[in-house]
Amino acid sequence: MDSLNAGPLNGHAPREEPTAQASVSPARDARKRLRRNPIAVICGVYILSIVLVALFANVIAPYAYDYGDSRRYISLPAPPDHRHLLGVDNLGEDVLSRLLYGARISLGVSALVVLIEVLIGVPLGLIAGYFGRRTDMILSRITDVMFAFPDVLLAILLRAVLMSGRQVVSPVSSLLSLCFALGVVSWPGITRLVRGQALALRSREFIEAARATGVRDRDIIRRHVLPNLLSPIIVQVTQDIAGVILAEATLSFLGLGVQPPFPSWGRMIFEALSYKEAHPLLLIVPSLALALTVMAFNFFGDALRDALDPRLRQ
Repeated sequence: MDSLNAGPLNGHAPREEPTAQASVSPARDARKRLRRNPIAVICGVYILSIVLVALFANVIAPYAYDYGDSRRYISLPAPPDHRHLLGVDNLGEDVLSRLLYGARISLGVSALVVLIEVLIGVPLGLIAGYFGRRTDMILSRITDVMFAFPDVLLAILLRAVLMSGRQVVSPVSSLLSLCFALGVVSWPGITRLVRGQALALRSREFIEAARATGVRDRDIIRRHVLPNLLSPIIVQVTQDIAGVILAEATLSFLGLGVQPPFPSWGRMIFEALSYKEAHPLLLIVPSLALALTVMAFNFFGDALRDALDPRLRQ
């Protein structure tokens, strides 16, 4: 009797209880591994903090970004005091306020640029990778041509074309043209990533099964291919934000980016170079903010890539 009870009854194998690992969703597993990574936690907290600062800069900042101290009659920076915790620049503007508003400009520009990049690059990569053949060849050659030009130089050229023929350019128009120029030169990277992933997915069994049942290519891309590309796209976008912030700061440093009166970390660095010996804080503060923000997005992107990689799941 013991031997009969130990075996399957009526020819059916005993049902096995699902393991705890199988019940964990990939998203929950990725969040768990992110929380176990101290660098990811630190960078995530910093990114969340800088986003909140950018959103509520008008509440946190002690002064408006274009506010000048009317009591000052000399065009020289001043050291920190009880009214200006980080001092004032050569125009009498509060450095702390401009630093906080500069976070809004940097993150706002990067968000808009990445949106343009995704709207252009993801569809082109999907089309090239899924359909292949001649379509892939044409789009790949266009992408190669874009890679042949340095991003910053091409952005400067596009910005000059957009601004040509205008006698007076408002700061808002200048900012939008900057975002458009950076977005146009940023899409080849994400296009190449999406194309490679789509090439690997189009020969998978579930894609072939969908084609065999008569599902249209448009629906296959929308329901099957694109959802499987969300993880690498999110990782790429996170890392591209750091590159856009650095590119915007570079153009602003050269005087070709964000125009006054809008504050920019790159322009603050440029304006502080003339006073780097007498007032080094003017140079250190925006440089440190820029470096920390770029590193945080880069490190968080690396940690996010490792967390979302299915090959690393136990």
